[in-house]
Amino acid sequence: MRKTSRTASISRQTRETRITLDLCLDGGDYDNKTGVGFFDHMLDHVARHGRLGLKVSAAGDTHIDDHHTVEDVGIVLGQAIDKALGDKKGIERYGFASVPMDEALARVSIDLSGRAALIFDVRIDGFDQRGAKIGGFDVQLVREFLNAVVQSGKFNCHVEVPHGDNLHHVAEAIFKALGRALRQAVAVTGDEGPSTKGVL
Repeated sequence: MRKTSRTASISRQTRETRITLDLCLDGGDYDNKTGVGFFDHMLDHVARHGRLGLKVSAAGDTHIDDHHTVEDVGIVLGQAIDKALGDKKGIERYGFASVPMDEALARVSIDLSGRAALIFDVRIDGFDQRGAKIGGFDVQLVREFLNAVVQSGKFNCHVEVPHGDNLHHVAEAIFKALGRALRQAVAVTGDEGPSTKGVL
């Protein structure tokens, strides 16, 4: 089994955001500063529960809103996951986590298949609705972030929340479950490609 650390460092600059991100799939410290407090808290959960080394520094046009910053961090994180995975030899490929957060429950299933698909089945009153907020954070950005990660990371991600009342609890359960599912999927447990095709 491979012993080398799987890392990626990516910078991205547009007229709307400037982002640098360092990722290590095999662990390390995390330090996330995007200018969006609740989002930093969620990224910390992904890193902590995914046992990932993750450092994000972002500056964006948050005087307009948080959309560009959150979406662009998702793009860069997805690119970093894809790059750090390399040829994917020996990885588990699939990951699943079911995470309760008080009254909320989130289930996340992923397949690091090289194909992008997001299924977001969160049927909670007020969640993902226009104008819904967690503090000052637009709840719709949870889906936007996940879609950006999945499209750039080239993997399947199914998110299901069968019940929950508190929007903060629902969002936190989703991000924790994402981290735990990623931890399982990126784990190196063999030497061969995780596909009958021989390559993903």
